[in-house]
Amino acid sequence: MRAAGLTVQATYFAPELLAWDEGEEVSARVLAKMAYRAEPEGVLAVVEIPQREVPNDATLILVAVGIEKPGNLGAMARTADAAGADALLVGDANSDPWNPNAIRASTGAVFTLPIAHVTLDDVRALTLQKIAAVVGASRHYTDADLSKPTAFIVGSEDEGLDDRWRELADEQVAIPMAATTADSLNAATSAGVLLFEAVRQRG
Repeated sequence: MRAAGLTVQATYFAPELLAWDEGEEVSARVLAKMAYRAEPEGVLAVVEIPQREVPNDATLILVAVGIEKPGNLGAMARTADAAGADALLVGDANSDPWNPNAIRASTGAVFTLPIAHVTLDDVRALTLQKIAAVVGASRHYTDADLSKPTAFIVGSEDEGLDDRWRELADEQVAIPMAATTADSLNAATSAGVLLFEAVRQRG
């Protein structure tokens, strides 16, 4: 955590679970009550939420809109980080990127990737082209020019993007599916398909 530049406010450890010499010693029973996980590994830290600015020269941004499950939001952060995106912006938040399930699903990406809560107007003000993922859009995502600075806007599986978010997009694209049952992709999967198509087009 310190290697990621995070500020650790407090550390607690249970010596019967883990050999550790920093912070306050507590029993395994107390640590289990403090921790979110059912079986903590032996050390717990209280860390300040990092405040990271979206780079002014950003060329690839993921905007996650109305994502309900923290695990999905964390997976989107992990995917964005893997694709080399400059930031994850969270709009109409129904889940918290700092929820323990989101942190776990991100495999730590939330600690280094700039993440910010944004409004519709914040996204509208972005100078990057805005590409919205919309089921049934007439244009396939592979036909869009993603070599330009791009902000992808992805909604939840259940609701997708409402008219406000669709209308602010410069372009709407669909990811073709051949499913006979599923009517949409997982939000993190959709984000990954779009982000890595941008990576592919940029060589």
